[in-house]
Amino acid sequence: MLLKLLQPDQVTGKQSMMDNLGTYISTQNELIKDYSVTGPVVDRLGWLSDPGKIAAYQGRPKSDTRDFRRWLAQQVADRTRSGLASGTILEISFSSPSPAEARLGADALREAYMEYSLAARRQDAARNAQWYTIQATQAAQRAEEAQVAKANYERENGIVMQGDQAGAQQDLDSSKLAALVGAAAAAPTVQMSAPVSISSTSSLQLAQIDAAISQNSEKLGPNHPQMQQLRAQRALVASVVEKEAAAARAGPSNTAAMASLTRALDEQKSKVMSQRDKIEKLRQLQSEVDLRREQYKKTAERAAELSLEAGVADPGMTAMGIVVTPTSPSFPNKRLIILGAAALGTGLGLVLSILVELLNRRVRGIEDLDVQPVTNCLAIVVSATPKRRMRPRGEEAVEQPVLAGALR
Repeated sequence: MLLKLLQPDQVTGKQSMMDNLGTYISTQNELIKDYSVTGPVVDRLGWLSDPGKIAAYQGRPKSDTRDFRRWLAQQVADRTRSGLASGTILEISFSSPSPAEARLGADALREAYMEYSLAARRQDAARNAQWYTIQATQAAQRAEEAQVAKANYERENGIVMQGDQAGAQQDLDSSKLAALVGAAAAAPTVQMSAPVSISSTSSLQLAQIDAAISQNSEKLGPNHPQMQQLRAQRALVASVVEKEAAAARAGPSNTAAMASLTRALDEQKSKVMSQRDKIEKLRQLQSEVDLRREQYKKTAERAAELSLEAGVADPGMTAMGIVVTPTSPSFPNKRLIILGAAALGTGLGLVLSILVELLNRRVRGIEDLDVQPVTNCLAIVVSATPKRRMRPRGEEAVEQPVLAGALR
């Protein structure tokens, strides 16, 4: 069968990792021999009603306490072999004394393995989807609680957060201050020939903000929220100081209007400065709301993906070809047995002949005497043609052996 390890997942779109292919294949090899796969194979082969299997089970050792189905499943596992044929192709084989049973067993193993893989994937996805659904419900509840806490704080302190065009959060008082600054910028001004010295509340506030920035810069970084807030306030106050200077340089007709606008700016700035801590707290509450909403969004999306995966029909593998009945047995290999027996017999014969020669040290010829330097062969007695001794009628003639000897 073809393992779909190179194709992306149909639900999540993620591609399987090939780095751990060896570990994955080893796991699948053990899984194929698991009772979850071999048990259904026993049912498909009909072994539970086989008289021969029943008799063999009854004759098992008493120490074996397994039930009949598990006992048969172990036999299926012992006859099963699996491994990676090439690439991502997994090959499963099943051996049996009967060719037809071998084919049925291999086919049943493949089908049972694919069914179990699909069922396990669905079960895991359903269990994880249930857990993520619970987490999404809790995240939605926490987001609602954070939103309620933020609304209560706004109501208690009279501060409301609104979104600007950039999507950030800004309180209404700061927005009102920005509008006043814009109105002051749009007021007509007239340049005077001589410079005018300005000494007002805005100038004092600007000096105080500059002192605070100088003091905090030694302790806080440039991106610290407090430093950013101080720089934003300085920009607003500096713009107000510039408008006041322009109004002072303007003619007497604009003096009353600019004074009124300046007072409004001063009042609004004082209000914003006095509510700085409350605004910071409100921003923290808004950040908590955003965090809880993001958690709910992610857990809800994951729960939806797992719920979809729980109903998937793809086990992650595809059956390749059909299972055929073997035409020749895998064992015994007659040719191999004959060649092996011939080689083993030849070697054993040589070893036995050498052992006989070493153990039996009799003198059987002249050459045995020549090996001894102290032995002198004086003569050789050669036997004549063997004579037959006549026996009475009814008995066969028996040759009388004549022994040859050597003299010292």
